[in-house]
Amino acid sequence: MTGAAQSPTPGAQSAQARAAAKTYSPPRTPWGDPDIQGSYTSTDENGVPLERPNQYPAQGTMTDAEFRKIVAQRQEQARASAGRIGGAQTGAGPPHWYEHLDAAPTQLWLISDPADGKLPALTPEGQQRMATLRKTRVFEPSRWEHFSLYDRCITRGLIGSILPVIYGNSLDITQGPGHVVIRNEMIHEARVIPLDNRPRPADTIRSYMGVSRGRWEGTTLVIETTNFTDRTQIGINGNGNTHSDALRVTERLIPTDAKTVRWEVTVEDPKTWTRAWTFGLPLKRDETQQVVEYACHEGNYGLRNMLTGAAAAEAAGRP
Repeated sequence: MTGAAQSPTPGAQSAQARAAAKTYSPPRTPWGDPDIQGSYTSTDENGVPLERPNQYPAQGTMTDAEFRKIVAQRQEQARASAGRIGGAQTGAGPPHWYEHLDAAPTQLWLISDPADGKLPALTPEGQQRMATLRKTRVFEPSRWEHFSLYDRCITRGLIGSILPVIYGNSLDITQGPGHVVIRNEMIHEARVIPLDNRPRPADTIRSYMGVSRGRWEGTTLVIETTNFTDRTQIGINGNGNTHSDALRVTERLIPTDAKTVRWEVTVEDPKTWTRAWTFGLPLKRDETQQVVEYACHEGNYGLRNMLTGAAAAEAAGRP
């Protein structure tokens, strides 16, 4: 285990990444920008929660042996649950599909700010929005409104598209003069990010992934995204807290060595949380984990068949 295992708190990880960025000099593109192109994966951090589990202290470090023990326990739990993920009816495929069973996380939770590793309190509006969402999520969905945007193969949102899950954690970064493109494996979005600070579209123009503008600060790529809808959520697979259309997401892609770019994200939404919050994780360069086709799409047979089955059950008088 690396030295990072001796300081597994997100704040320590962030400080180490920024220190490494000051000494590491990435190669340059022909037009002079730092070159961070390639295939990356976030698989190693699968299973690491956004928030600090209550059993871990908010500050301080733990020994390498303590960290290894926790990682081993998580890996064993992941292997034990493989094949049952997704529920008794369908599961999520055989264990050999899974990419995370030998993951080697570098931290025990993701949030670095607030320092206690917890999400800030929700505003009254944020609480009401979450209460409304819970009412629409039912155990046996029978209407299209019961399904999430991920269930419908539309999007997992900007943040949920990179947070790691059991498979499909690849992303590709491609650069050109004046632009960077980030392409996610699931659910196949490609974000084209101009670097020339061009004006954003009118406030009435909104999308699930928002509108992004980027810039270089030294060797760090800073991306600011606004113009979101209020229909996506922030969390694993695009589940979790809902947000408002006032959301602003600031990403920092910090190259720390030839194989690693740290992804740090600050979330600001005054209609949802009482303060901004920040989390981060390392993206590992791995050219064997290139983005492949993700064939799930809106209007797929799965959703149609679930709704057809629910309608048949309802017509037969079954609950």
